Amino acid sequence: MRWCAWRAKLTILTLLTITSAAHADLKLCNRMSYVVEAAIGVDSSGATATRGWLRIDPAQCRVVVQGALNADKIMLNARVLPLYGASPLPQNGTDRLCVAEDNFVIAAARQCRGSQTLASFTEIKPTDTEDGNKIAYLAEDSGYDDEQAKLAAIQRLLLIAGYDASPIDGVDGPKTQAALAAFLKSRGLKPEIVDAPDFFDVMIKAVQQPTGSGLTWCNDTKYKIMAAVGEDDGKTITSRGWYGVAPGECLRPDLGAQPKRVFSFAEAVDGSGRPVSIKGRALNWGGGTTLCTRDSKFEIGEQGDCAGRGLAATGFATVDLSGGKTLRFSAP
Repeated sequence: MRWCAWRAKLTILTLLTITSAAHADLKLCNRMSYVVEAAIGVDSSGATATRGWLRIDPAQCRVVVQGALNADKIMLNARVLPLYGASPLPQNGTDRLCVAEDNFVIAAARQCRGSQTLASFTEIKPTDTEDGNKIAYLAEDSGYDDEQAKLAAIQRLLLIAGYDASPIDGVDGPKTQAALAAFLKSRGLKPEIVDAPDFFDVMIKAVQQPTGSGLTWCNDTKYKIMAAVGEDDGKTITSRGWYGVAPGECLRPDLGAQPKRVFSFAEAVDGSGRPVSIKGRALNWGGGTTLCTRDSKFEIGEQGDCAGRGLAATGFATVDLSGGKTLRFSAP
């Protein structure tokens, strides 16, 4: 059940059409089991602008457009944080608008410049609220309410941190409570931190720090590193990526409770996402176990005939997880 949530089709729930010259703030609310970052596109009188990235925690709302909504169309692109690995969010909107990797405001968003890239945006049609504002929701097929979304998001982060809170279902129970208690104890945190406004900040920071169990990647280079993990549950080997690890940071990929074997591959990339080479040699870290990958984010459960299926055959290193393992990536 754990991976069903990854494969579930996620949808942007939107309702009534925005009317021209409506004077209201637009709120975007997150009822997903992921911390998301949103980019908003506004099409007005033939001009299109974009703004991002606006972080929205589970069970939280954020004003994404303030004041008069003099818009012909409002569009949305959403992404999950890199620590989740392969994004479950479909990016199949019909509008292609410019975004940047970091926070941005782009006035002419249909003609990209410099490091800006095109991304798919989906039109949203929010509903009116009693206070005169407008609202739209990010939601999963699971149909979580706010409380369920927050709990499912906590379960998901606990799993990434190496604590078995499965299944990710937004339902409280002894297993989830035991995993959460163990997590808090291991980090020296008090139970009341769960109700603090910055709890997801605390969880994300803790998840990204190495501990004595599971697999942790640490980036000691000046480059961004894209990493992938392979997991053998005794029946199937699943390869999954890409996870982005920023310079000077650590990240723990999500693994099952007791994998039989674990594999790792990582490579350094430049600002344009191209592999880095030093003195003619690619700066990567792998090994002799061939697993399938692709250039975009992926989760692949069949490892045979990678090339014949249009995939890349990539050499992964076997990782000994006894007592936990931290892989540190450094440049020569």
